[in-house]
Amino acid sequence: MRDPRYDILFEPVRIGPVTARNRFYQVPHCCGMGYRYPSSSAAMRGVKAEGGWAVVCTEEAEIHHSAEVTPYLENRIWDDQDLPHLRALTEAVHAQGGLAGIELVHNGQHAANHYSREVPLAPSHRVIDNGAPLQARAMDKTDIANLRRWHRQAALRAREAGFDIVYVYAGHDMTVLQHFLSRRHNERTDEYGGSLENRLRLTREILIDTKEAVGDRCAVAFRFAVDELLGEDGISAEGEGREVVERLAELPDLWDVNVSTWQNDSQTARFAEEGYQERYIGFVKSLTTKPVVGVGRYTSPDAMVRVVKQGIMDMIGAARPSIADPFLPKKIEEGRIEDIRECIGCNICVSGDEVSAPIRCTQNPTMGEEWRRGWHPEAIPPARNRERVLVVGGGPAGLEAARACGQRGLEVVLAEASGAWGGRSLHESRLPGLSSWGRVKDWRLGQLHKLANVEMYLASRLTAEDILGYGIPHVVIATGAAWRRDGIGRNGFRPLPGLDGTAVFTPDDFLGEGDGLDRLPEGPLVVYDDEGYVMGGVLAELLAKTGRAVTLVTPAAVVSPWTDKTMEQPFVHKRLVQAGVTLRLSTLLTARDGDAVDLACAYTGAPARLDCAALVLVTSRRPRDEIYLDLKVREAQWGESGIESLRTIGDCHAPATIAAAVYAGHRYAREFGEAIDPDVTPFRREAIRVG
Repeated sequence: MRDPRYDILFEPVRIGPVTARNRFYQVPHCCGMGYRYPSSSAAMRGVKAEGGWAVVCTEEAEIHHSAEVTPYLENRIWDDQDLPHLRALTEAVHAQGGLAGIELVHNGQHAANHYSREVPLAPSHRVIDNGAPLQARAMDKTDIANLRRWHRQAALRAREAGFDIVYVYAGHDMTVLQHFLSRRHNERTDEYGGSLENRLRLTREILIDTKEAVGDRCAVAFRFAVDELLGEDGISAEGEGREVVERLAELPDLWDVNVSTWQNDSQTARFAEEGYQERYIGFVKSLTTKPVVGVGRYTSPDAMVRVVKQGIMDMIGAARPSIADPFLPKKIEEGRIEDIRECIGCNICVSGDEVSAPIRCTQNPTMGEEWRRGWHPEAIPPARNRERVLVVGGGPAGLEAARACGQRGLEVVLAEASGAWGGRSLHESRLPGLSSWGRVKDWRLGQLHKLANVEMYLASRLTAEDILGYGIPHVVIATGAAWRRDGIGRNGFRPLPGLDGTAVFTPDDFLGEGDGLDRLPEGPLVVYDDEGYVMGGVLAELLAKTGRAVTLVTPAAVVSPWTDKTMEQPFVHKRLVQAGVTLRLSTLLTARDGDAVDLACAYTGAPARLDCAALVLVTSRRPRDEIYLDLKVREAQWGESGIESLRTIGDCHAPATIAAAVYAGHRYAREFGEAIDPDVTPFRREAIRVG
């Protein structure tokens, strides 16, 4: 039964000619599927509508071939060829009682047009902002008239495809409308440049065009970045952002407001708290009678109620929380708050778009697999037989395997060697800014404690002999991995000399029950990051807090390079500089020599030397698979011990992200009892049409 405190979240909201059944609104977000994997995209959006989201939007949909963002997989609505797959999406959303929204976009100088090879268009002559050695051409009056026509035609196609909400998009510093609005990008001297009213002219015209074209049946939403976080150099909530809202207040049917750029709008939990955008968007509701939606990685229903009652927004916008738990609204409605899979704000979901691959989620291993594998985030088919499974290891993979096997009705025994559950999701959540990562273990433990068919044992370090003696037919080893101490990593292919002495550490010394901080000697510290994700940067930040001089050395050209895929890299660099960490980029570690380390330029090999009282190696990890290997050696004894199957999963199988470990645990449970043919692709593929 729903807590009456949350009744306000389930009130219907009128948006122009349509009505949303409640206040839960999945704002437009990329999913790495777009026009290439339309069946997967439609199924994913449909599941969200099933989970209670009143409005479910697409990612940005390119309106014309003059602005396409290859290699990124967004949507396209160039012509009628695109309508069948878009109609499949609206039908999937409508079948579950939701409204479908589409975010129309012309990316202007943000689009290099690698596929179409058209010359990019912009308000003024400008270099393309995505790094390509190209420039956009300043639009003339004919180009502007064309743009208005293209947008109107796309809106009409959107209505034909069944969309209920059609967007006009001026946000994230990657749309032509925001480029016209911006004094940085727009140096025109005609009626589309100069004053704010002139720079706003094209946006106003396209809003009016869109309402005239489809406003009889479709609501027209305006997505606008009210603050670019650039102070006087950009649009701000205190300045032109507020003026834009004042001038257009009643024109759109809905205001979808946020900050620019996308990196700022979707900051990770490490750098921004829940609801951090309220300070920027809070004024909008006071200037318009139209409904307002905003985002802030809200996972708490109490926070959602607060922002509605305080008049900050009418609808709770979400991208990442709707990915982590597509059924978040329904769980609140049914009084199952404790069942919500809270977003941890890691941006693994964003990395899918960045690498042009289907979306993934650390908390929700079914994300992106709704059509490919037929996985549902809440339902798993029961196992054919009530068999027994022993899961060895209580980290992310083991917890998820035990939980999902338990949900299938299997008899599960879960054993963890240490005195606490969670493995790396527990240990890494203790590092600066990563406390939300503990939600990975918290949610799974909460679900496991509800399952009477799962036995759980802490402080239970098992050996192969123990496992052979238990006689449990199915054994899955999820014992994680350990950081290497020999220097072998992404760029190091053989052990480094001089590492057999004292004062050589790895992340394991600072995680869990490690006492690495207490054992650090006085003097300068060197962190060598040859892995490139979160750990090197966050450990350097942790060590800097001890007051010692810390140098981060990395072969990469930037610190923590893979965090660029999670849109954190600039924030990581800034945080390290603010912490006083010295950065040595494009530099290899070649040896440890007493109280110094030998370095070399990654490009020329030019040598250098750096004082080093203690060295912290962040290079790569080895699977902790000793139990598995011991059992494999004794495979002849399996029959008499009753063992029928043995598997490794997660980091024990191959070290990767926490998201990969959770997925591995879930996949084990889903495939349990099924015959797996390694020669057969284990998921459906989108059909390729020829011609």
